[in-house]
Amino acid sequence: MKNDLISKFSAIVGEKYALSTPDNMAPFVKDWRGRYRTKAALVLRPGSVEEISEIMKLASETKTPVIPQAGNTGLVGGGIPLEGGGSSEIILSIGRLNQVLDVDTGSNTITVEAGAVLETLQNAADEADRLFPLSLGSQGTCQIGGNIGSNAGGTGVLAYGNTRELVMGLEAVLPTGEIWNGLSRLRKDNTGYDLKNLFIGSEGTLGVITKAVVKLFPKPKGREVAFVGVNSTQAALDLLNLAKGSVGNGLTAFEFLAEIGMQFTLRHSQNGTRAPIEGSYPWYILMEISSGQSAEDARASMESILEGGFEAGIVEDATIAESLAQQNAFWQLREDMSDSQKPEGASIKHDIAVPVGSLPQFIEEADAAVLKIVPDARIVNFGHMGDGNLHYNISQPVGWEREQFFEFEPAVNDAVYDLIAKYHGSISAEHGIGQMKRDKLAKIKDPTALFLMRKIKAALDPEGIMNPGKVI
Repeated sequence: MKNDLISKFSAIVGEKYALSTPDNMAPFVKDWRGRYRTKAALVLRPGSVEEISEIMKLASETKTPVIPQAGNTGLVGGGIPLEGGGSSEIILSIGRLNQVLDVDTGSNTITVEAGAVLETLQNAADEADRLFPLSLGSQGTCQIGGNIGSNAGGTGVLAYGNTRELVMGLEAVLPTGEIWNGLSRLRKDNTGYDLKNLFIGSEGTLGVITKAVVKLFPKPKGREVAFVGVNSTQAALDLLNLAKGSVGNGLTAFEFLAEIGMQFTLRHSQNGTRAPIEGSYPWYILMEISSGQSAEDARASMESILEGGFEAGIVEDATIAESLAQQNAFWQLREDMSDSQKPEGASIKHDIAVPVGSLPQFIEEADAAVLKIVPDARIVNFGHMGDGNLHYNISQPVGWEREQFFEFEPAVNDAVYDLIAKYHGSISAEHGIGQMKRDKLAKIKDPTALFLMRKIKAALDPEGIMNPGKVI
């Protein structure tokens, strides 16, 4: 990028918020996993929607590629330049637009700027005696604009849905600089196309999300968390069905953890975590029950479910948290499972979904297929069993080098994705497509769906400047 153009972009936000040296751009040009380390011509940190509008107008006029970036906690390379590229690309970081603008307990909504950290929303809702249910391991760092742009999932999907179900309205800046104000608080608005859903999950390829109105919920009056040991994936599925049949939407989480993942977490966690139950089991379940009636109702429901599980022979051991601190400790085991894989070496990761009823068969076949390719691989399988979303990760064999292991990544991915197709699943349940899965998506997505996606992209981004090379 020529110096005069850099100067024009920098003048919009001020020199303090225009980063151009390798050192000060470094945090913005590498992803959380360390798989992508690239470069950019400039990082801009605007302080208002109007500044973003001016940036996009200039980018459209000069055909300058722009990459919107929120907390940079993504796992598919969606918020950084393409590998080998970046010499002419601008990263537009929204982190300075971070205010909670309004909490409306009458309509149960909260209006925020897109750079607000997810935990900030949760705390603002809590202070208003409400619940914002989106919960992720990165919630202390990730920003709501990125959550919306990737349609993030998390641990609350079973009861509350993905981010898409939580968004009521959006404001966004289009690639040509126009500001679209769709900040609706209406539960019903049947006046044509639902434009917000174009931007939710678009990963910055259609515009820059700048504000959002999201739903709040009443706080549960009772909440119980249990940690359960089971001997098989089928037993885990049977317990899920038992719990759903007993409390319905009162089952607010049902997380699935492989034994080896537990070993990694207990070995490497920096949070003083320890095993909640004695003994070792092939699979563990983290189950949460919430009640809108009382703490006693939640406790009775949890005890009834576990008693039924023991009687049916599907629960081997279980414990119910006896305090809020113990509930948090149980959840910490789940939240630490991603980070705890890093000290064990390289990991081939899959964020996948299959129909819930097919999970036992899928896992059995996927394990066999992966171990046929890498016999000593360590399969760290965990995730949101209640909604069919698995983080099917494979850690490198002990004694292997990172580069040696990654030579098998294409074969492992093909084996897993072939089974995903067999079970009519998805290659991306909640992390998005980014640059990591773009080419794979083009091979497996319905051709008509791809055609429509490309037509929408061309209509909103005629110059192709928004996050080029991502998704499609």
